[in-house]
Amino acid sequence: MQEFFDNVSRYPRYLISFTYGIFYNAIEPLVPLLKKPSTAILLISAVIAAFMGLTFTLRAMLGLV
Repeated sequence: MQEFFDNVSRYPRYLISFTYGIFYNAIEPLVPLLKKPSTAILLISAVIAAFMGLTFTLRAMLGLV
């Protein structure tokens, strides 16, 4: 039974490292774009626009408007 709980206790650590790896690999290619002001403004605007679009879509789908 102890072996079972040892196995189960490893899952949160795996989830954290897996999530960190996904975010790291998604953000790493975008870091060089933040060095130039023009591309940084475009990148930040795109992220804000994507977040707002997702927010509006989810609110409309859930009827929270």
